[in-house]
Amino acid sequence: MLDHAGPLEAQHVPAAYRRPMQAIAAAARDLSAAIAGAGLGAELGAASGTNSDGDRQIALDVMADAAFRSGLAGTGIRWYASEELDGVAELDRDGTLALAIDPLDGSSNVDVNVSIGTIFGLYPAAADAAASFLRPGRDLLAAGYVIYGPQTALVASFGAGAMKFVLDRPAGIFRLAAPVTVPPSSAEYAINASNQRHWPEPVRAYIDDCLAGAEGPHGSDFNMRWIASLVAEVHRIVTRGGIFLYPADARAGYEHGRLRRVYECAPIAFLIEQAGGRATDGAERILDQTAAALHERTPFVFGSAEKVAHVAAYHALARPEVSALFGRRGLFRN
Repeated sequence: MLDHAGPLEAQHVPAAYRRPMQAIAAAARDLSAAIAGAGLGAELGAASGTNSDGDRQIALDVMADAAFRSGLAGTGIRWYASEELDGVAELDRDGTLALAIDPLDGSSNVDVNVSIGTIFGLYPAAADAAASFLRPGRDLLAAGYVIYGPQTALVASFGAGAMKFVLDRPAGIFRLAAPVTVPPSSAEYAINASNQRHWPEPVRAYIDDCLAGAEGPHGSDFNMRWIASLVAEVHRIVTRGGIFLYPADARAGYEHGRLRRVYECAPIAFLIEQAGGRATDGAERILDQTAAALHERTPFVFGSAEKVAHVAAYHALARPEVSALFGRRGLFRN
């Protein structure tokens, strides 16, 4: 069992969460090495079936889930809910915490060497397994992510701001690097523009006005970013600011967005808000919402608070006045 003398500089972590955080750090450190060596040995990017929600699964997904699940045994986690599992696993009957985890977010990008990651959230454990997770996101005690890239970094919040730890590879220790604050303004947005024809009108309105640039209602030129790895998108936003949008759209299977509320959106929303940003489903605060099912999906918009508020304002109009791009009056145009 890992204690405070583990791979994470745990003096910066509240005592109640040190054991599970040490286990997460240990599994992430080992997973980072496996990812870095992918292609030299086992085919970690090879297909390995589908997960509980029908998404393609690769060998590395299965390895990551097994590593976190075994590593967290005996650390005070009673209930373990993973994107890779159908239901909730019980790890420690006497545990007081419940962990929701996406063991390897963005794993389909491993073959092209794009940063991928792990997302996690800690709740108080309830007597009922599902009830531990089917609750408002504001009940989270702690949340964060690990990004496996040029740096391996662990970014977390325990309810009093957010902090970044960077893996010192030779020492095998995540060392505290800096507090994390979402910059209040940035001229960057992230969205998959290939789906524009399917977006709801408020989202098209907002993006059209961004595309109008300095002459448009936002009065600024923008750069678009799209990595297709949620953790990489989050890490850019907590570093440089901006906004990320994954809306619901008109395609079959996308009516409620594609990102999972329990495993991805609620933990990221908790972290983003603790870092001074904002997170919504486009209109309403994510942390005020309760999942009805473990693998429920939701639209997701997060980033610099002012920009997320702008998107909510577009949704608030019965019929947004769009768009500068098509010669119609934008929402914030005088």
